[in-house]
Amino acid sequence: MGLHACYILATEDLNYHPINLIRYLPVSALYIVSMTCAFFGVRYIEVSLASPIENTSGAVCSLLCVLLLGKTLELPSVIAILAIVCGILGIGFLENKNTDRRKKIGKTLAVIGFAMPFIYAFLDAFGSFLDIYYLDIATSPLVGITENNIEDVANTSYELTFCLCAIILYIYLKCKNVQFQLPQQNDKILAAVCETAGQFTYVYAMSGNGAIAAPIISSVCVVPLVLSKIFLKEKLTLLQYFYISLIVIGIVVLAILEGD
Repeated sequence: MGLHACYILATEDLNYHPINLIRYLPVSALYIVSMTCAFFGVRYIEVSLASPIENTSGAVCSLLCVLLLGKTLELPSVIAILAIVCGILGIGFLENKNTDRRKKIGKTLAVIGFAMPFIYAFLDAFGSFLDIYYLDIATSPLVGITENNIEDVANTSYELTFCLCAIILYIYLKCKNVQFQLPQQNDKILAAVCETAGQFTYVYAMSGNGAIAAPIISSVCVVPLVLSKIFLKEKLTLLQYFYISLIVIGIVVLAILEGD
């Protein structure tokens, strides 16, 4: 993310003000802390369960937009969001009902691990909610922004903040004599590239109708579930197909409404 931010600053005429790092910090902090919770929790809870729970943040964000920003949702949008939420929660329930984590890792870690996806969902929802406010040219506290550069300014602020966190953590690991060699982290480097690309497109999506974009983005939880079934040869039950169908239908309806 730091490399991408530096590339944007070097190639784009953003007229970037460093004060935006501070002004955008509430949003950056919510995203970074939520991701920290997600990474911690995934050590103790299955990804196929954690991902659906975490991605209910999109629906929570939509509700926050309606309640606090005065956004309006048409009835079809409400029904579609409810379908996505029901599908996400249904998949999570089915993946979890036959798992007894307490016997495997102990009661305390089981409770903490199961709580992490919910904490992520709420923190990420509030981050998305603030992003809608920050990416509105009329309300944004960011400095030196225009309709053409507001997304790049916000994204660059986030990426630079994430880069600073990485540098601090790297120094911490070195001080603790933890063996960590970046060239050996091939899988994590690939994941970081994907995360950076996803974040770059995310801010553009949220600068539109964030109340609709957020739940569409949240449907990403379907992807790891389906891929695990395809490549790990896991079988889907009829109920799983039903819940996935709810999510897909909700996505299609919201995409059509967004296009209108």
